[in-house]
Amino acid sequence: MLIETNQTLLLIGDSITDAGRARPVGAGPDGGLGGGYAAYVNSVLSVVHPDRNIRVLNTGISGNTVRDLENRWQTDVVDLKPDWLSIMIGTNDVWRQFDSADRPEIHVLPAEFEERLERLVRDTLPRVKGLVLMTPFLIEPDLNDPMRAMMDSYGRTVKNISAKFNTRFVDTQAAYNEILQFSKPSTLSGDRVHPNQVGHMVLAAALLKALELEWQLPK
Repeated sequence: MLIETNQTLLLIGDSITDAGRARPVGAGPDGGLGGGYAAYVNSVLSVVHPDRNIRVLNTGISGNTVRDLENRWQTDVVDLKPDWLSIMIGTNDVWRQFDSADRPEIHVLPAEFEERLERLVRDTLPRVKGLVLMTPFLIEPDLNDPMRAMMDSYGRTVKNISAKFNTRFVDTQAAYNEILQFSKPSTLSGDRVHPNQVGHMVLAAALLKALELEWQLPK
């Protein structure tokens, strides 16, 4: 497993990461990390590697786009000095173009999304031991669905940035696609965006795989 003893893993993103976390920084096993994949990641790490004393932090904020992340990057990432950082952003950058089509001033179009995310990655890499980029997703199997098609496009941007800077990478859409071969979207999410418990476990498993965790309980 890539995260070493006494290191910190910070997760940042939007409502999917937030999941009702504590403020100002989500931490701890008793609800502080929220009810989503951040808490599941912490639980698995605590059970599989209790010897490593890994600290998981959550600074996701509901409604955030990559603009919002950049505006709060100093306080919610740099000042916390994580060893490892996971970024999952893009859902609202896409969604606002659909649910707020009459408000173009809040739309984060592809060129801006790429520019801002690339800048965050480039500037942060020297400060951390490792960085994981996670794609946005839509829990929708129809590739022709307009929002799914746009989400896939933003996901490709995340993948390209990851390849450019040689970060760890999680294709969350691919992880959900595996489940959607056998299950309806409603088994993972009520609105195709916010995962339920099963949907959050998909994200946790995908992130832990990228961190090269071997799922084996200690003897």
